[in-house]
Amino acid sequence: MSKVDDFRRLHHGRLPGDPLVLPGPWDAASARVFAEAGFPALATPSAGVAASLGYADGRTPAGEMFAAVARIVRAVDVPVSADVEGGYGLAPQELVERLLETGAVGCNLEDSVDGVLKDPREHAEWLAEVRRAAGDRLFVNARIDTFAHGDGDPGQAIERAAAYVAAGADCVYPIGAPAAVLPLLRSGILGPLNAGGRVDGEGPSPAGLGELGATRVTFGPGLQRRATAALREISAELV
Repeated sequence: MSKVDDFRRLHHGRLPGDPLVLPGPWDAASARVFAEAGFPALATPSAGVAASLGYADGRTPAGEMFAAVARIVRAVDVPVSADVEGGYGLAPQELVERLLETGAVGCNLEDSVDGVLKDPREHAEWLAEVRRAAGDRLFVNARIDTFAHGDGDPGQAIERAAAYVAAGADCVYPIGAPAAVLPLLRSGILGPLNAGGRVDGEGPSPAGLGELGATRVTFGPGLQRRATAALREISAELV
């Protein structure tokens, strides 16, 4: 079984309370830590990678992001999915080719630009082009930004999810959706559902998010930021 087939399999047949937990490595060293801990797959966070490279979130040049993803992939044996934001303005075919060159098995693609939601039909058409270019070689996670940059209407999130799934997305991610809304989203969305977890002890645990309907849980830059906070404490003790 190929890594992408293994990654896709991990999203199906999940029991309530047992979501796929995907920590987000920001460099090769953190990727090795997560793989050695026993996680079956990883999902890079664009904001965490940006911070490790010295950029603000959303400002990483495409070449540097793909190079960082490639280093992470080379460091571990488990499947790695890559957050490549809005695709960096690349045509679908080139985006897919560059992702495959890194060795990534999947990608996270968002439906907003500079905090403004894209037209859902146009975005669905673009996702369909990505799907055609990728075939079954990439697992596509379509991020839905209605809670982050829209009015937070669950109905709108469900409508976007339906359009993206119809376009070929393997999973949808309504980023920023309150935990209390997950059961409603679950009832209206076909296929795997990504929820955002926290590492600060606030909100439901990954198992709790699974019980509310999440198929998989990712943490964005949360782990990188927690590691940075720990380094600050260590540094303060050394000064």
